[in-house]
Amino acid sequence: MEREKFHGRVRGRVQPCAHPGCRETGEFRAPGVQPSGFDGPGSYRWFCLDHIREFNARYDWFDGMSQDEIDAAQAPAASWADAARAFRPTAGVDSPPRWADFKDPLEAISGRFRSHLPKERADGRPLSAEDRRGLKLLGLGVDASLHDVRTRYSQLVRKYHPDRNGGDRSHEKRLQEVIEAWQLLRKSAAFA
Repeated sequence: MEREKFHGRVRGRVQPCAHPGCRETGEFRAPGVQPSGFDGPGSYRWFCLDHIREFNARYDWFDGMSQDEIDAAQAPAASWADAARAFRPTAGVDSPPRWADFKDPLEAISGRFRSHLPKERADGRPLSAEDRRGLKLLGLGVDASLHDVRTRYSQLVRKYHPDRNGGDRSHEKRLQEVIEAWQLLRKSAAFA
């Protein structure tokens, strides 16, 4: 395996060096006449190794800037103290937290998605995924008591059972789901 001796070399370039009179291949990219901006990355000039070294020795990124502009470019963190520090909301995600509210950047990142975690019971008892599905099927929230579950189960059985609704058997599948949810929830540790 051949190691790359020079960082920034783009092998396979077939255009000549941009330095006047040079016949070498231009393998090193340098900023061109058109700067980067809204319309794209700008143009590039391509130089051979000797001429890219010469270009880099003369290049001054701050050329044409005032002292205040140079100071601002060298210390971008000074402008972070304003309201622009807040994350920008994105589609499908809640409004993100501000960096200033957190001492640890990883905490700020995880805080953004914490609201998508399933809601926990107020009494602290854990709910399994099956418990949550059963509560949802019965139309109850996560803080429902066993009494609430039993009451809702009774209401739905009366509503869907063919003996109670005039012989209508079109709701038998829903009735079976309600019975399964009751059987699961009444034995759940969250309602013990």
